[in-house]
Amino acid sequence: MTSEIMIVSLVFLGISFLVSAILKSKFTKYSKVPLSNGMTGKEIAEKMLRESGIYDVKVTSVEGFLTDHYNPTNKTVNLSSDVYNGASVSAAAVAAHECGHAVLFK
Repeated sequence: MTSEIMIVSLVFLGISFLVSAILKSKFTKYSKVPLSNGMTGKEIAEKMLRESGIYDVKVTSVEGFLTDHYNPTNKTVNLSSDVYNGASVSAAAVAAHECGHAVLFK
């Protein structure tokens, strides 16, 4: 029984690494594609929150690469510096994704 658990665990670990590698690759590729409006991830997040009627969620910058997350406990959308300061398709997509969590918790 423990060998089956070990095999299943290794399969899921392998899938996790593969998904992570693909995500990082896509982010890097589309971080080179600028937005025509020049907005940063921070600006997009703030605009999306306002347009959703959310005024009590703060957008902050956090260290790391793709460490972006929404924290419902302290009502913050935390964007990695590449997303927070970036004006690329990748930055816009990640910022919008994280704000989507805030919208769902509204």
